[in-house]
Amino acid sequence: MTSSLATASQTAPAPKLSIGPIELDVPVVLAPMAGITNTAYRRLCREYGAGLYVSEMITSRALVERTPESMRLIRHHPSETLRSIQLYGVDPATMRQAVTMLVDEDLADHIDMNFGCPVAKVTRKGGGSALPWKLGLFRQIVEEAVDAAGDIPVTVKMRKGIDDDHLTYLEAAKAAEGAGVKSIALHARTAADFYSGQADWSAIATLKETITSIPVLGNGDIWSADDAIRMVDETGCDGVVVGRGCLGRPWLFGDLADAFRVRSGELDPSVASASRAAPTLGQVASAIRRHTELLSEFFDDEDRACRDIRKHVAWYFKGYPVGHEVRASLSMVSSLAEMDDVLATLDGSLPYPGIDAEGPRGRAGSPKRPSLPDKWLDSRELAMPERAELASAELHHSGG
Repeated sequence: MTSSLATASQTAPAPKLSIGPIELDVPVVLAPMAGITNTAYRRLCREYGAGLYVSEMITSRALVERTPESMRLIRHHPSETLRSIQLYGVDPATMRQAVTMLVDEDLADHIDMNFGCPVAKVTRKGGGSALPWKLGLFRQIVEEAVDAAGDIPVTVKMRKGIDDDHLTYLEAAKAAEGAGVKSIALHARTAADFYSGQADWSAIATLKETITSIPVLGNGDIWSADDAIRMVDETGCDGVVVGRGCLGRPWLFGDLADAFRVRSGELDPSVASASRAAPTLGQVASAIRRHTELLSEFFDDEDRACRDIRKHVAWYFKGYPVGHEVRASLSMVSSLAEMDDVLATLDGSLPYPGIDAEGPRGRAGSPKRPSLPDKWLDSRELAMPERAELASAELHHSGG
């Protein structure tokens, strides 16, 4: 399946996006997602398209302590020649140690820093999207990371702020630019928005007008290649970061590559249109099987791979007439051979269902009042009691 859907996206050179010394084939980044963007899924997405594929978010403290899970998550397959790792941290010294470790042990070619996590367990301790409110602390963390990274490019991903009354992205972006980061990505929602409603692309445009020396990337509500092109055209951003839109749709990266090549005049629109991903049910089944195979290699455990793929199945089958019995059977398999038996019962000739398979996927939730440390919003400076809160903020959660 991968070759049939990806061929056209490999027929022409793509417009470039420079992030420090790194030149991307297309201005597209896979957003870090906890439990999703492990090396298996990164490899699968790369088989369809091009761009920068970032690891799951890894806490700086866990990395410094070399916990087994953090050491497993930073592993890259030999085919991943551009090794991109996202770090989350709340302490400048610990962040410096983590970056130093990655550099000294030659474990990364690119380091992204997450300041966008809206999860209550993180923000109530002052971490994630709550942290840029303490601008001095934010600046210190970024400066330590950039200094420790040396020639390795460091980038930042953030949200608009805590809520509409406490926006932080412009000041934080200026601080990050001044500290020497090589690009800034904005998820155009606040922590209060969580993943609900519509992303505020006008904030991306404002950020692009404000930050002029490095690339600005936009994130939020990119469900198709058309959405990505529209975001760039409407906001002027230099590239896009794709998260929930690719869940169960790794072939989206082929569509994205083609769309940006058409936009730059490097690919004929008719060629791109003809190659646009419209997978049959059989092709979707092949993708599920390939994804599980890669997970099995990543975990070195077929049973664990078959358990991990379960959360992806509903995303893959979105819009397709796949009954409960098949879905239930897939949730019970413990080997690739058993999976093959279940997938063989599908009618692989069933065509792409069109609009029913498109649009939002993944968690959305609803707007909520952000959980914050007591009196967090009283001052932009970090008080001593708040430092104690931050010590317990480094938990492993999906970022921004």
